[in-house]
Amino acid sequence: MPVRVEKDLCIGCEACISVCPTSALVMEDDGTAFCHEDLCIDCGACIPVCPTEAIIEV
Repeated sequence: MPVRVEKDLCIGCEACISVCPTSALVMEDDGTAFCHEDLCIDCGACIPVCPTEAIIEV
């Protein structure tokens, strides 16, 4: 299952982006991360690096 970024918890630190092996996570214009589900391989690397626990599996 891909991950989803909870926009209200994301602080825009970009930690998830730096660990994503497929570049599925990108920053949006509003300063929050977004996951392109079609690129996400559900490796879970982004989940433990998020300081606000904004990334969840869907």
